[in-house]
Amino acid sequence: MTDNSRRKFLRNLGGTAALLGAGPLSTLAKEHVQLLKPDIRISANDSIRIGCIGMGIMGFGDVDTALKVPGVEFVAAADLYQGHLDKVKEKYGKNIFTTRDYRELLNRKDIDAVIVATPDHWHDTISIAAMEKGKAVYCEKPMVQQIEEGHKVIATQQRTKAVFQVGSQRVSSIALAEAKRRYEAGEIGQLNVVEARMDRHDALGAWQYSIPPDATPANIDFDTFLKDTAKVPFDPTRFFRWRNYKAYGTGIPGDLFVHLISGLHFITGSLGPERIYASGNLVQWKDGRDVPDVVVAIFDYPETKTHPAFQMTLRVNFADGSGGGEYTRFIGTEGVLELGWDDFKIKKHKLAAAPGYGGWDTWNTFTKATQDTFVQQYNAKYPADQRKPAQRSEDAYAAPRGYDSRQDHFINFFESMRTGKPVVEDATFGLRAAGPALVTNESYFSKKVLHWDAQKMKIV
Repeated sequence: MTDNSRRKFLRNLGGTAALLGAGPLSTLAKEHVQLLKPDIRISANDSIRIGCIGMGIMGFGDVDTALKVPGVEFVAAADLYQGHLDKVKEKYGKNIFTTRDYRELLNRKDIDAVIVATPDHWHDTISIAAMEKGKAVYCEKPMVQQIEEGHKVIATQQRTKAVFQVGSQRVSSIALAEAKRRYEAGEIGQLNVVEARMDRHDALGAWQYSIPPDATPANIDFDTFLKDTAKVPFDPTRFFRWRNYKAYGTGIPGDLFVHLISGLHFITGSLGPERIYASGNLVQWKDGRDVPDVVVAIFDYPETKTHPAFQMTLRVNFADGSGGGEYTRFIGTEGVLELGWDDFKIKKHKLAAAPGYGGWDTWNTFTKATQDTFVQQYNAKYPADQRKPAQRSEDAYAAPRGYDSRQDHFINFFESMRTGKPVVEDATFGLRAAGPALVTNESYFSKKVLHWDAQKMKIV
């Protein structure tokens, strides 16, 4: 696809503001925004029947998005809470097969693909079982809860040849594809620092999800939920707010850092960092959780064939009294790429060849005669075109209103099933994104700098 077909220039500034609404780029009142154009490539010559295991927030969201793709039919759901299964029939129809035992869903011959949207500690077990049953698998991020589980998922995918995609939908965004092209074209110079933050200040954002009034042992298979973790009495808080516990989830790094790492690896082609150090605290949400609500981590990325050495700092703060906010900045020697979710900006600040003089400078301490001699020699050394001030520019790019990168991620998944085309985020990519996030947790709890082998995907 050519550049012209992938984007168009919007020069009506009023139209820009109306189109972008309240999004990150809507404040660019005096700037031109290049709108990116999605690639229409949906083919639905045959029907794909899907089942979903784990009908929580992500489960319902994923099913809704998958059904927007032509030729996809939702036929079965599994969940350990009866209320979720009742909601499935209420929303999608009474003919949907529902069960509390995911194995019953996997045994159905009429299911081609499954979405795995369970708590993190179940991802590997269900994904492996599904591939063994010949199903294609769309597994929510992070791909696994433990690093060694990731290697088992990779081995199973390679052996069964199943289509397997991790659900970090950002890597399918048309904005990320364009950002990658711009980065590879050298528009920000040499990358040296990446910094990102994703801060929140509300209860739902801190995973204090609502607990239904009918959360009883009769309606929830709590023992199965626990899997191989420590046996504890029935606790609906652990079941519905599982992200708050390291036994079932992966904390801030697994939920949020992995998005940022996935985007970074996609744009730069990186395999991962070599050193990781994390610090943090439990500041505000002291609700029984055993994971922090503030995490800051430093990642050292070594020089490779695809990128120079650079440092990355990630921060998530659930106790942000300013109200929250987020950004991701790729900082280079000649510019910065500021990445939104489905939009980005490139700001350039290219230095002049001449270093300049005056201002906060020793030149002001010279005698008048010495200053005159200095200027004469300076002008002879640097022609006029090299003495121009630093060149500044700014461009903005955005997907059109209504664009959904998660839908594109599912299109990629189903397209792979139909054509054999490689998925955009396979199991190896998934572990290379999840691994550094999981090591971040290890570093936080051990209070140590940890070394990561990005090629072999293991702690050194």
